[in-house]
Amino acid sequence: MLTSVLFDLDGTLLDTAGDFMSIIQAMRADRNLAPADPDLVRPTVSNGSVGMLCAAFNIQPDATGFDDLREDFLQRYQRDLAVFTRPFPGIEPLLDWLDDEGLPWGVVTNKLSRFSIPLLEALELSDRCQSLVCPDQVTRSKPHPEPLLKACTQMGVKPEQSVFVGDHLRDIQAGRAAGMPTVAALYGYLPVGDDPENWQATHSIHTAADLRPWLERLRSQETFHV
Repeated sequence: MLTSVLFDLDGTLLDTAGDFMSIIQAMRADRNLAPADPDLVRPTVSNGSVGMLCAAFNIQPDATGFDDLREDFLQRYQRDLAVFTRPFPGIEPLLDWLDDEGLPWGVVTNKLSRFSIPLLEALELSDRCQSLVCPDQVTRSKPHPEPLLKACTQMGVKPEQSVFVGDHLRDIQAGRAAGMPTVAALYGYLPVGDDPENWQATHSIHTAADLRPWLERLRSQETFHV
């Protein structure tokens, strides 16, 4: 039966794109550049700062000055990481339901602790989150299953009785490798040209509100297939 739920952070639990875009636009303005196209940048959020900066500045990671550009971005983000960021619509009632049902939930992200911890604190989610696993806390990050297995250990649950929800192929790969049912969050930051139908997720949702009915069905089953 279902005993816990794990979420990816950016693009699944939280809509962080607003803060990223605000910082990118400020950086471009400081460099006398026209505003970036949000539709160009938003799909790259799940690829981290490198992906966003490459899209926003039409630059490659090995280009001269890229490291300085990235450091500027990260410093700005650490100062202003929860100005526009909010849980996706439907997430807050979902978390309320999980808490009421006594189902622990946690976060497994490829976002470093220096950003993830204060972000959850700012949104008053840190005390409710039963496990937060970041890439600097493990030897191998997603798509490797190690972070998910660590989260399950921290929460005292079995991976095969947990669910992982994410908006990127690596999330689904990590969940499958950990032996967990997986959910593709189609409302998230899907890369351009990627087809979630090919991810082989156990289930897909178009809104966060779609998740609860499926979880309720899982709770009624003694066992379920990955």
